[in-house]
Amino acid sequence: MLTCLCDAFYGEVGIATVRVLEHAGCEVSFNPRQTCCGQPPFNSGDWDTARKIAGHFKEVFSSNPAPIVCPSGSCTAMLRDGYSMLFPTECVPNGFELSEFLVNELGLKSWPFKKPYNKKVAYHKACHGRGLHLTNEAELLLGSIDGLELMPIENAEQCCGFGGAFCVTQGKLSSGIGLEKLRTLKESGAEEVVSGDMGCLMHLQGLSDKQGLGLKFRHFAEVLADTVPA
Repeated sequence: MLTCLCDAFYGEVGIATVRVLEHAGCEVSFNPRQTCCGQPPFNSGDWDTARKIAGHFKEVFSSNPAPIVCPSGSCTAMLRDGYSMLFPTECVPNGFELSEFLVNELGLKSWPFKKPYNKKVAYHKACHGRGLHLTNEAELLLGSIDGLELMPIENAEQCCGFGGAFCVTQGKLSSGIGLEKLRTLKESGAEEVVSGDMGCLMHLQGLSDKQGLGLKFRHFAEVLADTVPA
């Protein structure tokens, strides 16, 4: 499942996700008819529009019974929780966030296809991961890579301030939360900030660039893909 942000801004994350899954032994199928999962109108309270979009999504993915793997916790949460509210009498899609699928479904406890990655990395936990009951799946894989040093972060569970439409409707508050998050990330001594949600990455990178902090932001799928031998 390719998310809207991935499609519009982070195509490299989609490519990295496919590469990671294939090197983990999966056969990846991508249906180009897929569109948005319906989360933006759902979160805004427009459930009629959300049902139309989600109905198309369900129709596209119903033709293949394979697990749906997504490089975004928020879109995965929409499949699990949002769809059960939009369609309470129907089965919801079988969706998994990428690190969750690798660790809990495939049973990987370390990342086995690895070249060294000699960088200090701070991992930002996206808020939707809590709704999915994610714990340390991505950090488990990242921490197993030779040369990669996971840096501890003050208030690691703190939100970045993105919150989808929240960053538009409450721009000042959203920026304030993001700047506080950036303070802790910068003080960790990390060279790169890694996360599993592209909304968080986009929000933090925009604020960081505006402040001239010099931080680099990547999705964890990109890091895993970079350590796969050619």
